[in-house]
Amino acid sequence: MNPEHYYIAAGFNLFTEERELAVLFSGEGKPYPDHQMGPSVHDYYLIHTVLDGEGVFQTGNVTQSCKAGDTFVIFPGTLFSYKADHDHPWHYVWVAFQGEAVQPLLEGIGITLEHPVLHVENTSEVYTVYERLRLSFRQSAYPRLESLEASGWLRLLLHHFGLANLHTLPELPREIPEMINRQIDRAVRWITLQFHQQISIDHMASTLGYHRAHLSKAFKARTGMSPKQYLLKVRMEKAKELLCGYLTIDQVSSSVGFNDALYFSKQFRKWSGMAPSEYRSKLRQDSELL
Repeated sequence: MNPEHYYIAAGFNLFTEERELAVLFSGEGKPYPDHQMGPSVHDYYLIHTVLDGEGVFQTGNVTQSCKAGDTFVIFPGTLFSYKADHDHPWHYVWVAFQGEAVQPLLEGIGITLEHPVLHVENTSEVYTVYERLRLSFRQSAYPRLESLEASGWLRLLLHHFGLANLHTLPELPREIPEMINRQIDRAVRWITLQFHQQISIDHMASTLGYHRAHLSKAFKARTGMSPKQYLLKVRMEKAKELLCGYLTIDQVSSSVGFNDALYFSKQFRKWSGMAPSEYRSKLRQDSELL
C-alpha cells in the first residue's frame, strides 16, 4: 500500500513520442486525510476529477474547494498545490499529458489558467472514460498502439469536459461565418448521404450544435431552401434517376426514404408535375423517339 494513500492505481505510457497529443500516465487514488501535493510545478498538463470526498485546489489566483464532480487542471510551469480534506478526504482520478495541440484544445472548451476548474454532473460516465484510458497501458509489446488508444480516450474525456463547460462559453464563436459555413456543409453532406434514411431535422440540428430554427435560417441563407426542402429536392432528384431503371415504384419510394409509396407518389407529382408512373412512361416514349 502507498504510505500516503488508502488506495492507488496507475498506468504509464511507454511511448510518448507523439508531438500533437500524448498521454503520459493516468491513475486513480484515495489519499489519507490532509494529504498534500505541492506547492510545486510540473512540465506537463495534469487533470484531476473528484469522485467522492473533498479537498482544496490552489493555483495562481485561484483557490477552490472541490467535491464530487469537480475537475481541476494543472498547467505546465504554473505553481500549484492541492490538499485532501481532513474529515472527508477526496477520491479522485487523474491524467497527465502534453503536446502541441493541448493548449488550443483546452482553450476551445473553456479551460484556461484563469478558469482551471469545472464541474461534471455524470461522474460515473466520466470515470468509465478515465478507467479505459488508464487500462490502455497494458505494457504489451505494442506501446505505440497503447498510446494511440489512450489519446483517443483523452479526446473523449475532453469532449465530456467541453459539454460540461458549455454554459461558460460565449455564443460568439458559434456565429463566426466560417464555422457556420462548415456546419451547413456538414448538414448538406448529411442529407446527401443519408436521404434514404428517416432523417430528423431536429436531431441533425442538435447534433450540429444548433437549434432547429437557427439551423434552418442559416441553411436557407446559404442554399435558398430549408433543410426539409433540400431533403425533398435530393430525394426527388434521386427518384428521377431511379425511375430510369428497372425498380418498381414501391422500390424507388423505399430507396429514397419514403415508407409509403402513395405518399411518395403524391410528393413526386407536386415536385415534377406528374405521377412517377407517368414520368417513367414519358421517359420511355422519349427514348423510343430517339
